[in-house]
Amino acid sequence: MNDSAIQVRDFRKTYGETVAVDGISFEVRRGEIFGLLGPNGAGKTSTLECLEGLRQPDGGALDILGVDPAHQARKLRHLIGVQLQSSGLPADMQVGEAIRFFCAYHGVAPRYDLIERLGLQAKRRNTYAQLSTGQQRRLALALAVAHQPPVVFLDEPTAGLDVGSRAELHTLVQELRDAGATIILATHDMAEAEKMSDRVAILLRGKIAATGTPREITATGASFTKVLVRTEQSVLHQNGAEFPGVNRHLLDEEYAIYFSTDPGPTVTALLHHIEARDDKLIDLRVERPTLEERFLEITTEVSQ
Repeated sequence: MNDSAIQVRDFRKTYGETVAVDGISFEVRRGEIFGLLGPNGAGKTSTLECLEGLRQPDGGALDILGVDPAHQARKLRHLIGVQLQSSGLPADMQVGEAIRFFCAYHGVAPRYDLIERLGLQAKRRNTYAQLSTGQQRRLALALAVAHQPPVVFLDEPTAGLDVGSRAELHTLVQELRDAGATIILATHDMAEAEKMSDRVAILLRGKIAATGTPREITATGASFTKVLVRTEQSVLHQNGAEFPGVNRHLLDEEYAIYFSTDPGPTVTALLHHIEARDDKLIDLRVERPTLEERFLEITTEVSQ
C-alpha cells in the first residue's frame, strides 16, 4: 500500500510574470503532521490553495489519496478538511447553524459532539461575531473535521490565541493525527512547528530549501549546541580553561554557558574538569539549536 497521502511533483504556480512556486516536489506520509514553513511570499499559500482545489497549478502534478485536486473537485471535497485563518462565516450565523450547514454539505449527520468536545456547547446559540478569537478557531477546526476527512489543512491555526487556547488546539490536532488523519500545518510559528510536526518543508522564494524532521534540519546547520553548567562552587567561573569543540562561552550569575560544535567531547571534558577540582555538579543542560534558529540561518543563506 502506498504510504503517501499527498504527492507534489514539479509543482509550479505563476501569476503573470511572477513565479510564486518554482517546480517543487515533496510528499506527505499517511498519518503524519507535516509542517509547511516559510515567510510571506515564499509560495506557501499558493501551494495550499492548489492542493485544496481553490486554484489551478501551472505545471507539475498534485495528488491527494489518488485524487487530482485540479480536476476532481467533487471527490476532493470529501477527502479534505480545511481550517483557514479566516473562516468567512457570516457574522450572524449561530454555532449550531454552522455545524448543521457544513455537515449537510458533506452529507453527514450534524456533529454536535464536536461542539461539546471543543468546549462550545454553551455557545451553541451564539453568533460567530459573539465568539472570542479562540472560540472562532475551535469552531473552524470543528467545521474542518466534522466529516472525518483523512487529510486536514491547518493554516496558522493558533495565530492570535492565548497560551491556554493554543495548548488545547495542539492537543486536538495531535488527537486527530493519532486517529489516523494526515495533517498539513502551515505556520509562521517555528516553535509550534518544531513541537507539532513529524516532518517539515521550508519554502523560500518558491523553492524547497530544506525538508526532514525538525531534528534532522537543526542538525545540518552551522548553529552551535548550547551547554549550560551550574556547579556548587562555580569552579568554571574561576579560570579560563578551554574545552574541545567550544567556539565561545559566556558566564552569568549561576551558569557557565558554552557554544559547541561537538557537544559530546565538550560535556565529557567539562565533567572531568569539575571532578578534578572537587566541585559538585548541580545542573547540566544541553540545548540543540532550535528550528527557528536554523530557519533564520537558511533564510540568510538563500538571500546572499
